Amino acid sequence: MDVQERIREIVSGNPVVLFMKGTPQFPQCGFSSRAVQILKSCGVDNFATVNVLADDEIRQGIKDFANWPTIPQLFINSEFIGGSDIMMEMHQAGELQEKLAGIAKPAK
Repeated sequence: MDVQERIREIVSGNPVVLFMKGTPQFPQCGFSSRAVQILKSCGVDNFATVNVLADDEIRQGIKDFANWPTIPQLFINSEFIGGSDIMMEMHQAGELQEKLAGIAKPAK
């Protein structure tokens, strides 16, 4: 399976996916850390993450897949949302909360 197929499976198989540097517990860059905090502030604790630092193919492949040059990258219901700056703007406008309503809520 090529990297684009792998990414497509990850994105389509999870309602919320954050491609990031590091993990939610140990983010490896400030932008990834901010993206995790934004999702958590929206009440989303149960989301998939992919550590791009652990896989060079994914690290480059996700940039090609989304046609977006930077990491992190957020996908909701297979739709590319953007990076941490766009996430912050959408969060401040209430748009991100609307997109996340009823999706990936904390496990009971």
